[in-house]
Amino acid sequence: MPVRESALQSRAKHRDAAAGTTPRLARLPRLSAAAVLVTLVASLMACGYALVGRGTNIPEDVREIYLSPFDNRTQRQQLDQFVTEAIANELVKRRRFNLVAERSGAHADLSGEVTRFGLTPISFDNQGRATEYEISITAKVVFKRTGSDDILWKNDHYLFRQTYEVDTGEAGFLDREEEAIREAAGRFAETMVSDLLEGF
Repeated sequence: MPVRESALQSRAKHRDAAAGTTPRLARLPRLSAAAVLVTLVASLMACGYALVGRGTNIPEDVREIYLSPFDNRTQRQQLDQFVTEAIANELVKRRRFNLVAERSGAHADLSGEVTRFGLTPISFDNQGRATEYEISITAKVVFKRTGSDDILWKNDHYLFRQTYEVDTGEAGFLDREEEAIREAAGRFAETMVSDLLEGF
């Protein structure tokens, strides 16, 4: 499967995004992540979203989808929740699948794990302070029919990169970092769902 990357990747190809650049923090309990996802799915369903979509390589009989909370193999706290929530929102926006809260009611199961996270400074001011960072998110993703080994789509190394600028004088620098990671998770979900639907 091809790797999806941001438009600014070309100037950063010679650098490997550093994994685990933030201090290790304890992962949130798995049950908590699942509970968040169930609440999110219920909320999206309550909004009256339904589906019909554009062209896709996914079989037409695959309509009901169970999204498993993604695992987090990185040191970045809550990255799994950001990615899972972004994918759920993107699936609903595309209007191709119905998200269900129980695997037993699904035609297919989408699951995965975030395997690598990088936050790398790529531009600096004349005092050596970073003014632009590159975020990289790598995940292993599997989309298969429920209760079988029939894989509809998978990518063992799905990579997304995005940059964001910072004002070194900003009081809310750390807040901007989290905001940028959430934005990157959203763009990650957008490109991943596009590739899943189109078979790339």
